[in-house]
Amino acid sequence: MDELTKLTLAETLKDLKDKKFSEEELCSAYVSRAAKLNPRLNAFISLCEPYKGILAGIKDVFNTKDIKTTAGSKVLENYVPPFDSTVISRLDQHNISVLGKTNCDEFAMGSSGENSAYGATKNPWNLDKVPGGSSSGSAAAVAADMCVFSLGTDTGGSIRQPASLCGVVGLKPTYGRVSRYGVIAMASSLDCPGPVTKSVGDARTVLGWIARSDGKDSNVAYHKKDLNGSRADLHGLKVGLPSEYFAKGLDHGVKVAVEKAIKQLEDLGCSVVDITLPHTEYAVAAYYILMASEVSSNLARYDGIRFGGGRELFGPEAKRRIMLGTFALSVGYWDDYFAKAAKVRTLIKLDFEKAFEKCDVIAGPVSPTVAWNLGEKIDDPLKMYLSDIYTVPSSLAGIPGLSVPCGFVQGLPVGLQILGKHFDEETILAVGEAFEQSTNWHLEKPAINF
Repeated sequence: MDELTKLTLAETLKDLKDKKFSEEELCSAYVSRAAKLNPRLNAFISLCEPYKGILAGIKDVFNTKDIKTTAGSKVLENYVPPFDSTVISRLDQHNISVLGKTNCDEFAMGSSGENSAYGATKNPWNLDKVPGGSSSGSAAAVAADMCVFSLGTDTGGSIRQPASLCGVVGLKPTYGRVSRYGVIAMASSLDCPGPVTKSVGDARTVLGWIARSDGKDSNVAYHKKDLNGSRADLHGLKVGLPSEYFAKGLDHGVKVAVEKAIKQLEDLGCSVVDITLPHTEYAVAAYYILMASEVSSNLARYDGIRFGGGRELFGPEAKRRIMLGTFALSVGYWDDYFAKAAKVRTLIKLDFEKAFEKCDVIAGPVSPTVAWNLGEKIDDPLKMYLSDIYTVPSSLAGIPGLSVPCGFVQGLPVGLQILGKHFDEETILAVGEAFEQSTNWHLEKPAINF
């Protein structure tokens, strides 16, 4: 039955249509595998008992009707939503069921998967390593073939970074492409729901299912740019390489793997141009002020009276960000911190707009390192925050980003990041798919022997 769980979404849909197996057999295979592996990987906070369709892992920040939704926090450990978020309703229209709610850093705050109140998620490639975060369980579950695909949220890299560290595909859509209705808010001007999948084509399919306006999220734009499928070839397409993404701080092994991937894009017909994103060095500082400020506002509702349990149930990272954000917004400091960070965000957005005058997509690493040891950075928040250095700028700019497996360093996966213009997911998906189909990295599976 494990053969069924190795299939991509596209292969699963085709084989179901061809009646090579039944929905019941497919469900049984995934339910059995998830039940077997989850005690060690801790990729799911809760597992459901689905009876139909194709099974997906859903990050535990998406409201799912009659299914407990905790956001990885003790504050919401008994919360059972009375409604589905928009993306869950749309998946249901395509015969997708919730296999389980995937583990995540508390209220999606973290880069390692270690901040969950329900224990850390383990990386399927090495159980002593982090899977990345905050969509830790979503990436680990797909990497371990515990679900056909999963949904995560990306605020500062929380889909792309764990996808890179777990060796799967992760897509952060343009901000405003997918409705946030029913998604437990972390930072409202940054949160982006998106897919974690076994192939780039699967990511395109899932995005097509969940995108477009629903009338419930005023930031979602109706956009005519469709997802038409893979591009015939990449000849004439310009790939920008930002010098700031290949400077000091990037692990040598990761740099070599990413440079080989870029060479492969050249072999596929792309031309490479050097670009600069000069305000990159300020991105992490600006992001953590803006994000924390929005966190302090969004989490104020969890006071034990209106929503959730008492505030003493928040974990240390949530408390840290609430306090940082409250300080940044306080009288006398707003101009020095929040307002200045907002101006820097505009400069970063302008950096990307200027860069895209010279190129069609931007390529580089997702993470400066491969997965690190559990516990290695948990007591050093600044060190942890710097792991987001290559994903945060594009989040501040609101542009789409894709992580595609492109190699290994010491047996651990490396991801290639492909960034695109606003609402131009199609181009980054086309580039990612062409790269994927010309290499075998996405076919590599972790050896899970338990």
